[in-house]
Order: sequence, then structure tokens, then C-alpha cells
Amino acid sequence: MSSLFDLTIQVKPEHIDVLGHVNNVVYVQWMQDVASAHIEQLGVGLEQYLEMKHAMVAIEHHVQYRKAALMDDEIILRTWLYDINALYSFRQYAFFNAKDKSLLFTGNTKWACIEIATGRPKRMSPTFIQAYQPIATDVDPYDLSSIVSI
Repeated sequence: MSSLFDLTIQVKPEHIDVLGHVNNVVYVQWMQDVASAHIEQLGVGLEQYLEMKHAMVAIEHHVQYRKAALMDDEIILRTWLYDINALYSFRQYAFFNAKDKSLLFTGNTKWACIEIATGRPKRMSPTFIQAYQPIATDVDPYDLSSIVSI
């Protein structure tokens, strides 16, 4: 069983667009950042990808912007795995303002397993399947009650 994974970041000047809030494309970068940190924590990150000669690559993103993030906000980037099969894993994201715990963003990504040398689809190895298990069905990924507000 996998778990929820949180990464807290602070909004910096380079994240802000001409309208004074976090630019839309920054959220997609944060999806990548928190997913990468999560797989490292699960023990199947970039180094293991290179050793195994296959990797997971994003093939589809869905995003929903709910509330603007502003300069100096502390943001909780939360991710979790919610499904897996022989070729694909499915990851969800919820980003929260750490101060008031408001939901800023939701998204999900479909990841495919590929052979690094050819870029062709490959069945997931047992290493991936074991590491990338979905969270337990009784876990509420939107519950931030255990996180102390800043």
C-alpha cells in the first residue's frame, strides 16, 4: 500500500504571472516535482529507472484550478496513487494553502511504463507494481486535520 505524500513549498517571484498569482504552468511543474519526490520516497525513482532500463512517463494530465495562490503563500503539494495495471499507474494531486487549508488545485496524471532505450510501452516490472500501489480506500486524501496550520 502506498501512502499520501506531502511536499511544502513557498511561492516565489518566478512563480507569479502578470496577473499577480501563480502561473497555470507552474502547477503542472509542481505536479512533476511532487510526483518525483514521492517516487524517490517509495524507493523507485530516477536512479532505479536507469538501472532497470525502463521508466514511468506522463501521458495525460487533467487539472482544475480552484483558487489563486499568491506571492509568499506556503503551499502543501499532496499526491497519491489511486490505481495501477500492467502498463499504467494513475496519480492524483491536491494542492492546499497551508495557512487556511483551502483547496487551490486538483489534478491527475496517467503514467505509462516505457523502455528507456526505445520509448516503447513495456509491462511494469514487479518492482514498479509493488512500489506504486494505490492508497487504502478508507484514506481521505482531502483531510488535512493532521497538518498544523502555519
